[in-house]
Amino acid sequence: MGTTWSLRFDNPRMMALDEVRASVQGALDRVVAQMSTWEADSAISRFNRSETGSRHVLDPEFAEVLACALDWAAASEGAIDPSIGPLVALWGFGAHAGASAIAPPSPATLEHARGQVGWQRLRFDLATRSLVQPGRASLDLSGIAKGFAVDLGAAGLRALGLSDFLFEVGGELRAAGRRPDGQPWRVSIEASTVPLLRMPLEDMAIATSGDRWHVREHQGRRWSHTLDPRTGEPSIHALASVTVLHQACMQADALATVLTVLGPHEGLAFARRHSISALFVCRGAAGPQRLASDRWPVLSDSAP
Repeated sequence: MGTTWSLRFDNPRMMALDEVRASVQGALDRVVAQMSTWEADSAISRFNRSETGSRHVLDPEFAEVLACALDWAAASEGAIDPSIGPLVALWGFGAHAGASAIAPPSPATLEHARGQVGWQRLRFDLATRSLVQPGRASLDLSGIAKGFAVDLGAAGLRALGLSDFLFEVGGELRAAGRRPDGQPWRVSIEASTVPLLRMPLEDMAIATSGDRWHVREHQGRRWSHTLDPRTGEPSIHALASVTVLHQACMQADALATVLTVLGPHEGLAFARRHSISALFVCRGAAGPQRLASDRWPVLSDSAP
């Protein structure tokens, strides 16, 4: 899915590393086979190429991720949209982005792509896991699938009897138990290249979205991979990053995307309404500024 994974874990039973690695890779391979637009024969790629009116019965994992994305699309009035694929490619991101030097699209091209995007167009029945291609719909679950991959990999590790680990896919993390020295796992939260704080993470997932990663530039214009499906344009505001804590990494990943698109003020209000634990980091003349939702833990630990 265009990224990497890593695992740190306590191994008191001296389990063979190949067995642990195979468990994680097996879980990730299932996600890739279903939801990776980098794979031409994945379920999502086949759907994106399919004919108008064709019906597809999704695998349980695919259906779970799509249902979650659609739930938050409805709650946020489209700040996350699983049908955003045409816009992702148009702005130079994703598996089919094309050349590294890309210009912003013309208004006509952008309007054409926007006509293919709209989560309301998707006819999806969770009970039967069936999805109908409404015509030219192109799914992209990059804003949520990596988080789900973390959850699925963590479930595989627990099935092996491992209870203390820190598992990461593409920067989204899930912590279980504690480190071998009995201390909690600790993760860094950064804004741009500046580490803001290190925080303990125990039996919790964390996901961050921001404009430090995956950036394009053309003739002085700079934009990040976070696109607003409502406008078709990259998100433009003072946010450097949004970090979300949640029991499920899939949820944290999706919500980090939603809040980044909404921006610091609308996003903070959304986080408060939905009881989301979120930290917003905004660029300011005096340096990074933090805004935290009511559910965000009080932390006094700053980064070294």
